[in-house]
Amino acid sequence: MMVLTNSIFRVRFRVGAVLAAVLMSGGVQAASITPVLSWYVFDEQSGAFAKVARHCAEKSDSAYRVELKPLPTDADQQREQLVRRLAARDSDIDIIGMDVIWTAEFAQAGWILPWPQDEARQIRMGRIDAVVQSAVYEGRLWAVPFTTNAQLLWYRTDRVPQPPRTWDEMIDLAERLGGDGTIQAQGERYEGLTVFFVSLLASAGGSVLDEQADAPALGSAPTREALRILHRLAGSPSADPGLATAREDQSRLAFESGGSSFMVNYTYVWPNARKNAPAVAEHMGWARWPAVEPRQPSRVTIGGINLGVGAFSDHPVLARRAAACIASPESQRIAAERGGLPPTSDTLYDDPQVRATFPFADLLRETLRDAVQRPRTPLYNDVSLAISHTLHPLSKLEPERDAKRLRDAVGRALRSEGRL
Repeated sequence: MMVLTNSIFRVRFRVGAVLAAVLMSGGVQAASITPVLSWYVFDEQSGAFAKVARHCAEKSDSAYRVELKPLPTDADQQREQLVRRLAARDSDIDIIGMDVIWTAEFAQAGWILPWPQDEARQIRMGRIDAVVQSAVYEGRLWAVPFTTNAQLLWYRTDRVPQPPRTWDEMIDLAERLGGDGTIQAQGERYEGLTVFFVSLLASAGGSVLDEQADAPALGSAPTREALRILHRLAGSPSADPGLATAREDQSRLAFESGGSSFMVNYTYVWPNARKNAPAVAEHMGWARWPAVEPRQPSRVTIGGINLGVGAFSDHPVLARRAAACIASPESQRIAAERGGLPPTSDTLYDDPQVRATFPFADLLRETLRDAVQRPRTPLYNDVSLAISHTLHPLSKLEPERDAKRLRDAVGRALRSEGRL
Protein backbone atom coordinates (compact mmCIF):
# COMPACT_ATOMS: atom_id res chain seq x y z
CA MET A 1 0.00 0.00 0.00
CA MET A 2 2.86 2.36 0.85
CA VAL A 3 4.58 1.58 -2.47
CA LEU A 4 1.39 2.36 -4.42
CA THR A 5 0.93 5.66 -2.57
CA ASN A 6 4.50 6.72 -3.27
CA SER A 7 4.08 5.87 -6.94
CA ILE A 8 0.95 7.99 -7.21
CA PHE A 9 2.77 10.85 -5.51
CA ARG A 10 5.71 10.62 -7.96
CA VAL A 11 3.33 10.59 -10.95
CA ARG A 12 1.47 13.66 -9.67
CA PHE A 13 4.75 15.45 -9.01
CA ARG A 14 6.03 14.75 -12.52
CA VAL A 15 2.73 15.88 -14.11
CA GLY A 16 2.80 19.09 -12.08
CA ALA A 17 6.41 19.72 -13.05
CA VAL A 18 5.66 19.14 -16.73
CA LEU A 19 2.67 21.55 -16.63
CA ALA A 20 4.76 24.19 -14.92
CA ALA A 21 7.52 23.78 -17.51
CA VAL A 22 5.02 24.10 -20.35
CA LEU A 23 3.54 27.25 -18.89
CA MET A 24 6.92 28.85 -18.36
CA SER A 25 8.68 27.79 -21.56
CA GLY A 26 5.75 28.31 -23.91
CA GLY A 27 5.40 31.98 -23.14
CA VAL A 28 2.05 31.38 -21.39
CA GLN A 29 3.19 32.52 -18.00
CA ALA A 30 0.45 32.44 -15.39
CA ALA A 31 1.62 35.72 -13.95
CA SER A 32 1.25 37.44 -17.33
CA ILE A 33 -2.48 36.80 -17.65
CA THR A 34 -4.11 40.22 -17.32
CA PRO A 35 -7.06 40.28 -14.89
CA VAL A 36 -10.34 41.41 -16.42
CA LEU A 37 -12.40 43.72 -14.20
CA SER A 38 -16.15 43.74 -14.80
CA TRP A 39 -17.72 47.19 -14.61
CA TYR A 40 -21.49 46.97 -14.21
CA VAL A 41 -23.03 50.27 -15.27
CA PHE A 42 -25.99 51.58 -17.25
CA ASP A 43 -25.76 51.17 -21.01
CA GLU A 44 -24.23 54.53 -21.91
CA GLN A 45 -24.81 55.12 -25.63
CA SER A 46 -22.19 57.73 -26.59
CA GLY A 47 -19.23 55.42 -26.08
CA ALA A 48 -17.77 57.64 -23.33
CA PHE A 49 -17.64 54.83 -20.76
CA ALA A 50 -16.03 52.43 -23.22
CA LYS A 51 -13.39 55.03 -24.08
CA VAL A 52 -12.66 55.69 -20.40
CA ALA A 53 -12.37 51.93 -19.74
CA ARG A 54 -9.83 51.52 -22.56
CA HIS A 55 -7.92 54.61 -21.48
CA CYS A 56 -7.54 53.39 -17.89
CA ALA A 57 -6.52 49.89 -18.98
CA GLU A 58 -3.79 51.38 -21.17
CA LYS A 59 -2.57 53.59 -18.33
CA SER A 60 -2.33 50.55 -16.04
CA ASP A 61 0.49 48.99 -18.14
CA SER A 62 -1.52 45.77 -18.51
CA ALA A 63 -2.20 45.50 -14.77
CA TYR A 64 -5.88 45.06 -15.68
CA ARG A 65 -8.49 45.33 -18.41
CA VAL A 66 -11.98 46.72 -17.87
CA GLU A 67 -14.97 45.02 -19.44
CA LEU A 68 -18.28 46.89 -19.47
CA LYS A 69 -21.31 44.90 -18.36
CA PRO A 70 -24.25 47.07 -19.45
CA LEU A 71 -27.26 47.40 -17.18
CA PRO A 72 -30.75 48.59 -18.23
CA THR A 73 -31.40 52.30 -18.67
CA ASP A 74 -34.11 52.25 -15.97
CA ALA A 75 -32.57 52.75 -12.51
CA ASP A 76 -35.07 50.43 -10.80
CA GLN A 77 -34.17 47.60 -13.18
CA GLN A 78 -30.46 48.30 -12.67
CA ARG A 79 -30.87 47.98 -8.92
CA GLU A 80 -32.93 44.80 -9.23
CA GLN A 81 -30.26 43.05 -11.29
CA LEU A 82 -27.44 44.15 -9.01
CA VAL A 83 -29.25 43.24 -5.80
CA ARG A 84 -29.88 39.72 -7.05
CA ARG A 85 -26.25 39.22 -8.03
CA LEU A 86 -24.79 40.79 -4.91
CA ALA A 87 -27.11 38.89 -2.60
CA ALA A 88 -25.76 35.74 -4.28
CA ARG A 89 -22.18 36.95 -3.57
CA ASP A 90 -21.34 37.19 -7.26
CA SER A 91 -17.55 37.57 -7.60
CA ASP A 92 -17.88 38.81 -11.21
CA ILE A 93 -18.96 42.24 -9.95
CA ASP A 94 -15.75 44.22 -9.55
CA ILE A 95 -16.86 47.82 -10.15
CA ILE A 96 -20.44 49.09 -9.82
CA GLY A 97 -21.82 52.21 -11.45
CA MET A 98 -24.09 53.10 -8.54
CA ASP A 99 -26.99 55.49 -8.51
CA VAL A 100 -26.34 57.92 -5.65
CA ILE A 101 -29.39 56.59 -3.76
CA TRP A 102 -27.91 53.09 -3.36
CA THR A 103 -24.98 54.03 -1.10
CA ALA A 104 -26.60 53.37 2.28
CA GLU A 105 -28.39 50.20 1.20
CA PHE A 106 -25.36 48.59 -0.47
CA ALA A 107 -23.02 49.59 2.35
CA GLN A 108 -25.32 48.35 5.11
CA ALA A 109 -25.84 45.04 3.29
CA GLY A 110 -22.08 44.49 2.97
CA TRP A 111 -22.23 44.48 -0.85
CA ILE A 112 -19.55 47.13 -1.41
CA LEU A 113 -16.19 47.80 0.26
CA PRO A 114 -15.41 51.04 2.10
CA TRP A 115 -12.56 53.13 0.76
CA PRO A 116 -9.36 53.14 2.86
CA GLN A 117 -9.02 56.41 4.77
CA ASP A 118 -5.86 57.61 3.00
CA GLU A 119 -7.35 56.98 -0.43
CA ALA A 120 -10.66 58.51 0.65
CA ARG A 121 -8.89 61.78 1.50
CA GLN A 122 -7.44 61.90 -2.00
CA ILE A 123 -10.83 61.22 -3.57
CA ARG A 124 -12.51 64.01 -1.63
CA MET A 125 -9.95 66.63 -2.71
CA GLY A 126 -11.20 68.99 -5.38
CA ARG A 127 -14.67 67.48 -5.63
CA ILE A 128 -17.90 69.36 -4.95
CA ASP A 129 -18.83 68.53 -1.35
CA ALA A 130 -22.48 67.67 -2.00
CA VAL A 131 -21.31 65.19 -4.62
CA VAL A 132 -18.91 63.55 -2.15
CA GLN A 133 -21.65 63.35 0.47
CA SER A 134 -23.72 61.22 -1.91
CA ALA A 135 -21.04 58.52 -1.53
CA VAL A 136 -20.79 58.77 2.27
CA TYR A 137 -22.64 56.62 4.78
CA GLU A 138 -22.09 56.67 8.54
CA GLY A 139 -18.98 58.79 8.15
CA ARG A 140 -17.19 56.54 5.65
CA LEU A 141 -16.66 56.90 1.91
CA TRP A 142 -18.10 53.93 0.04
CA ALA A 143 -17.66 54.97 -3.60
CA VAL A 144 -15.86 57.38 -5.91
CA PRO A 145 -18.06 60.13 -7.40
CA PHE A 146 -17.76 59.88 -11.19
CA THR A 147 -20.57 61.91 -12.76
CA THR A 148 -23.26 64.08 -11.22
CA ASN A 149 -26.36 66.03 -12.20
CA ALA A 150 -29.18 68.23 -10.98
CA GLN A 151 -32.27 69.67 -12.59
CA LEU A 152 -32.44 73.20 -13.97
CA LEU A 153 -35.32 75.28 -15.27
CA TRP A 154 -35.46 75.43 -19.07
CA TYR A 155 -37.63 78.07 -20.72
CA ARG A 156 -38.43 79.70 -24.05
CA THR A 157 -36.60 83.02 -24.32
CA ASP A 158 -38.78 84.11 -27.25
CA ARG A 159 -41.87 83.94 -25.02
CA VAL A 160 -40.47 84.77 -21.59
CA PRO A 161 -38.14 87.80 -21.23
CA GLN A 162 -37.02 86.82 -17.71
CA PRO A 163 -37.19 83.39 -16.08
CA PRO A 164 -39.59 83.10 -13.13
CA ARG A 165 -38.04 82.99 -9.66
CA THR A 166 -40.64 80.83 -7.90
CA TRP A 167 -43.08 78.05 -8.72
CA ASP A 168 -46.07 80.31 -8.11
CA GLU A 169 -44.60 82.97 -10.37
CA MET A 170 -43.99 80.37 -13.09
CA ILE A 171 -47.51 78.96 -12.91
CA ASP A 172 -48.98 82.49 -13.02
CA LEU A 173 -46.85 83.37 -16.04
CA ALA A 174 -47.65 80.08 -17.82
CA GLU A 175 -51.38 80.61 -17.34
CA ARG A 176 -51.12 84.09 -18.85
CA LEU A 177 -49.33 82.65 -21.89
CA GLY A 178 -52.27 80.38 -22.60
CA GLY A 179 -51.74 77.44 -24.94
CA ASP A 180 -47.98 78.05 -25.28
CA GLY A 181 -47.44 78.29 -21.55
CA THR A 182 -47.37 74.57 -20.74
CA ILE A 183 -45.03 73.45 -17.94
CA GLN A 184 -43.24 70.11 -18.33
CA ALA A 185 -42.49 68.23 -15.11
CA GLN A 186 -42.31 64.63 -13.88
CA GLY A 187 -45.55 63.42 -12.28
CA GLU A 188 -45.63 59.66 -12.85
CA ARG A 189 -45.57 57.33 -9.85
CA TYR A 190 -41.83 56.59 -9.85
CA GLU A 191 -38.50 57.88 -8.53
CA GLY A 192 -38.80 61.13 -10.48
CA LEU A 193 -41.87 62.09 -8.47
CA THR A 194 -39.95 61.50 -5.24
CA VAL A 195 -37.16 63.72 -6.59
CA PHE A 196 -39.70 66.44 -7.42
CA PHE A 197 -41.15 66.35 -3.91
CA VAL A 198 -37.77 66.21 -2.11
CA SER A 199 -36.57 69.27 -4.04
CA LEU A 200 -39.73 71.22 -3.21
CA LEU A 201 -39.58 70.15 0.43
CA ALA A 202 -35.92 71.15 0.79
CA SER A 203 -36.63 74.46 -0.96
CA ALA A 204 -39.34 75.09 1.63
CA GLY A 205 -36.85 74.38 4.43
CA GLY A 206 -37.89 70.81 5.22
CA SER A 207 -36.52 67.29 4.97
CA VAL A 208 -37.98 63.79 4.74
CA LEU A 209 -36.02 62.23 7.64
CA ASP A 210 -34.57 63.53 10.88
CA GLU A 211 -30.80 63.97 11.41
CA GLN A 212 -30.38 60.35 12.51
CA ALA A 213 -32.29 59.19 9.39
CA ASP A 214 -34.32 56.77 11.48
CA ALA A 215 -37.61 58.69 11.80
CA PRO A 216 -39.72 60.98 9.61
CA ALA A 217 -39.08 64.72 9.82
CA LEU A 218 -41.59 66.16 7.34
CA GLY A 219 -42.26 69.33 9.29
CA SER A 220 -45.85 70.46 9.00
CA ALA A 221 -45.35 73.86 7.33
CA PRO A 222 -42.75 72.92 4.66
CA THR A 223 -44.55 69.66 3.85
CA ARG A 224 -47.89 71.39 3.34
CA GLU A 225 -46.22 74.05 1.18
CA ALA A 226 -44.55 71.46 -1.05
CA LEU A 227 -47.84 69.59 -1.42
CA ARG A 228 -49.67 72.84 -2.16
CA ILE A 229 -47.38 73.60 -5.10
CA LEU A 230 -47.70 70.08 -6.48
CA HIS A 231 -51.48 70.29 -6.22
CA ARG A 232 -51.61 73.74 -7.75
CA LEU A 233 -49.48 72.66 -10.71
CA ALA A 234 -51.58 69.56 -11.35
CA GLY A 235 -54.81 71.57 -11.27
CA SER A 236 -53.54 74.40 -13.45
CA PRO A 237 -54.33 74.67 -17.18
CA SER A 238 -50.58 75.19 -17.60
CA ALA A 239 -49.89 71.55 -16.63
CA ASP A 240 -49.37 69.09 -19.45
CA PRO A 241 -52.42 66.79 -19.78
CA GLY A 242 -50.04 63.84 -19.48
CA LEU A 243 -48.47 64.97 -16.19
CA ALA A 244 -49.62 61.87 -14.31
CA THR A 245 -47.60 59.63 -16.67
CA ALA A 246 -44.69 61.96 -17.44
CA ARG A 247 -41.06 61.00 -16.85
CA GLU A 248 -37.92 62.90 -17.83
CA ASP A 249 -37.93 61.78 -21.45
CA GLN A 250 -41.64 62.43 -21.99
CA SER A 251 -41.06 65.94 -20.64
CA ARG A 252 -38.10 66.42 -22.97
CA LEU A 253 -39.97 65.26 -26.07
CA ALA A 254 -42.96 67.45 -25.26
CA PHE A 255 -40.72 70.50 -24.83
CA GLU A 256 -38.92 69.73 -28.11
CA SER A 257 -42.27 69.68 -29.90
CA GLY A 258 -42.49 73.43 -29.31
CA GLY A 259 -45.75 73.67 -27.40
CA SER A 260 -44.25 74.26 -23.96
CA SER A 261 -42.57 77.29 -22.46
CA PHE A 262 -41.15 75.77 -19.25
CA MET A 263 -39.54 72.52 -18.22
CA VAL A 264 -37.74 71.21 -15.13
CA ASN A 265 -35.27 68.55 -16.21
CA TYR A 266 -31.66 67.38 -16.26
CA THR A 267 -28.92 68.80 -18.45
CA TYR A 268 -29.10 66.09 -21.11
CA VAL A 269 -32.07 67.95 -22.59
CA TRP A 270 -29.76 70.63 -23.97
CA PRO A 271 -27.69 68.51 -26.41
CA ASN A 272 -30.80 66.55 -27.34
CA ALA A 273 -32.71 69.71 -28.24
CA ARG A 274 -29.80 71.00 -30.32
CA LYS A 275 -29.76 67.73 -32.24
CA ASN A 276 -33.48 66.95 -32.48
CA ALA A 277 -35.16 70.37 -32.39
CA PRO A 278 -32.68 73.12 -33.35
CA ALA A 279 -35.48 75.66 -33.83
CA VAL A 280 -36.49 75.14 -30.20
CA ALA A 281 -32.89 75.05 -28.95
CA GLU A 282 -32.28 78.43 -30.57
CA HIS A 283 -34.73 79.95 -28.07
CA MET A 284 -33.90 77.72 -25.11
CA GLY A 285 -32.79 79.46 -21.95
CA TRP A 286 -31.81 78.08 -18.56
CA ALA A 287 -32.15 79.28 -15.01
CA ARG A 288 -32.01 77.97 -11.47
CA TRP A 289 -34.79 75.53 -10.52
CA PRO A 290 -37.72 77.64 -9.24
CA ALA A 291 -37.76 78.51 -5.56
CA VAL A 292 -40.65 78.01 -3.15
CA GLU A 293 -40.04 81.28 -1.29
CA PRO A 294 -38.86 84.41 -3.17
CA ARG A 295 -36.11 85.15 -0.63
CA GLN A 296 -34.86 81.56 -0.29
CA PRO A 297 -32.97 79.92 -3.19
CA SER A 298 -34.15 76.53 -4.34
CA ARG A 299 -32.41 73.38 -3.10
CA VAL A 300 -32.38 70.70 -5.76
CA THR A 301 -31.93 66.96 -5.38
CA ILE A 302 -28.56 65.64 -6.54
CA GLY A 303 -28.13 62.74 -8.95
CA GLY A 304 -25.28 60.98 -10.68
CA ILE A 305 -23.15 57.85 -10.76
CA ASN A 306 -20.65 56.80 -8.08
CA LEU A 307 -18.24 53.88 -8.49
CA GLY A 308 -18.32 51.21 -5.79
CA VAL A 309 -16.13 48.11 -5.48
CA GLY A 310 -18.01 44.83 -5.14
CA ALA A 311 -17.43 43.15 -1.79
CA PHE A 312 -17.02 39.73 -3.41
CA SER A 313 -14.60 40.78 -6.15
CA ASP A 314 -11.52 38.61 -6.62
CA HIS A 315 -9.51 41.77 -7.37
CA PRO A 316 -10.56 44.46 -4.87
CA VAL A 317 -7.24 46.35 -4.90
CA LEU A 318 -7.14 46.50 -8.70
CA ALA A 319 -10.83 47.40 -8.77
CA ARG A 320 -10.19 50.39 -6.50
CA ARG A 321 -7.28 51.43 -8.69
CA ALA A 322 -9.40 51.17 -11.83
CA ALA A 323 -12.34 52.99 -10.25
CA ALA A 324 -10.07 55.85 -9.19
CA CYS A 325 -8.83 56.15 -12.78
CA ILE A 326 -12.34 55.94 -14.26
CA ALA A 327 -13.44 58.76 -11.96
CA SER A 328 -10.31 60.88 -12.45
CA PRO A 329 -10.61 64.44 -13.79
CA GLU A 330 -9.26 63.27 -17.16
CA SER A 331 -11.97 60.61 -17.41
CA GLN A 332 -14.64 63.02 -16.17
CA ARG A 333 -13.70 65.34 -19.02
CA ILE A 334 -14.22 62.53 -21.53
CA ALA A 335 -17.61 61.67 -20.00
CA ALA A 336 -18.60 65.34 -20.12
CA GLU A 337 -17.49 66.07 -23.69
CA ARG A 338 -18.60 62.82 -25.26
CA GLY A 339 -21.52 61.74 -23.07
CA GLY A 340 -22.81 65.08 -21.77
CA LEU A 341 -22.41 63.89 -18.16
CA PRO A 342 -21.52 66.66 -15.68
CA PRO A 343 -18.23 66.26 -13.78
CA THR A 344 -17.82 65.94 -10.02
CA SER A 345 -14.56 67.93 -9.81
CA ASP A 346 -15.19 71.60 -9.07
CA THR A 347 -12.42 73.06 -11.23
CA LEU A 348 -13.55 71.20 -14.36
CA TYR A 349 -16.43 73.66 -14.60
CA ASP A 350 -13.79 76.25 -15.53
CA ASP A 351 -12.32 74.03 -18.26
CA PRO A 352 -12.94 75.57 -21.72
CA GLN A 353 -13.89 72.24 -23.29
CA VAL A 354 -16.34 71.42 -20.49
CA ARG A 355 -17.83 74.91 -20.70
CA ALA A 356 -18.31 74.45 -24.44
CA THR A 357 -20.36 71.33 -23.67
CA PHE A 358 -22.20 73.01 -20.79
CA PRO A 359 -22.65 76.73 -21.53
CA PHE A 360 -24.63 76.81 -18.27
CA ALA A 361 -21.62 75.44 -16.32
CA ASP A 362 -21.59 78.21 -13.71
CA LEU A 363 -25.30 77.81 -12.98
CA LEU A 364 -25.00 74.04 -12.74
CA ARG A 365 -22.01 74.24 -10.38
CA GLU A 366 -23.85 76.76 -8.20
CA THR A 367 -26.86 74.42 -8.08
CA LEU A 368 -24.69 71.41 -7.22
CA ARG A 369 -22.81 73.19 -4.46
CA ASP A 370 -25.95 73.50 -2.34
CA ALA A 371 -27.81 70.47 -3.68
CA VAL A 372 -29.58 68.14 -1.25
CA GLN A 373 -29.42 64.39 -0.77
CA ARG A 374 -32.37 62.09 -0.95
CA PRO A 375 -32.99 60.27 2.39
CA ARG A 376 -29.80 58.42 3.29
CA THR A 377 -31.15 55.19 4.68
CA PRO A 378 -30.70 51.50 3.77
CA LEU A 379 -34.48 51.48 3.42
CA TYR A 380 -34.47 54.21 0.80
CA ASN A 381 -36.26 52.10 -1.79
CA ASP A 382 -39.23 51.62 0.55
CA VAL A 383 -39.20 55.28 1.59
CA SER A 384 -39.24 56.41 -2.04
CA LEU A 385 -42.11 54.07 -2.86
CA ALA A 386 -44.04 55.38 0.15
CA ILE A 387 -43.61 58.96 -1.09
CA SER A 388 -44.49 58.39 -4.75
CA HIS A 389 -47.47 56.15 -3.96
CA THR A 390 -48.88 58.67 -1.46
CA LEU A 391 -48.51 61.63 -3.82
CA HIS A 392 -49.82 60.07 -7.01
CA PRO A 393 -51.80 61.33 -8.79
CA LEU A 394 -50.92 64.94 -7.99
CA SER A 395 -54.37 66.12 -9.04
CA LYS A 396 -55.92 64.25 -6.08
CA LEU A 397 -53.67 65.76 -3.42
CA GLU A 398 -55.15 67.50 -0.38
CA PRO A 399 -52.21 69.17 1.42
CA GLU A 400 -53.70 69.10 4.94
CA ARG A 401 -54.81 65.48 4.72
CA ASP A 402 -51.87 64.15 2.77
CA ALA A 403 -49.17 65.73 4.94
CA LYS A 404 -50.25 63.33 7.70
CA ARG A 405 -50.70 60.41 5.30
CA LEU A 406 -47.21 60.98 3.96
CA ARG A 407 -45.65 61.06 7.41
CA ASP A 408 -47.43 57.83 8.36
CA ALA A 409 -46.38 56.12 5.12
CA VAL A 410 -42.72 57.06 5.55
CA GLY A 411 -42.82 55.89 9.16
CA ARG A 412 -44.18 52.51 8.08
CA ALA A 413 -41.47 52.23 5.42
CA LEU A 414 -38.77 52.86 8.01
CA ARG A 415 -40.26 50.10 10.18
CA SER A 416 -40.49 47.78 7.14
CA GLU A 417 -44.23 47.55 7.63
CA GLY A 418 -46.48 47.01 4.64
CA ARG A 419 -43.74 47.23 2.05
CA LEU A 420 -44.93 48.40 -1.33
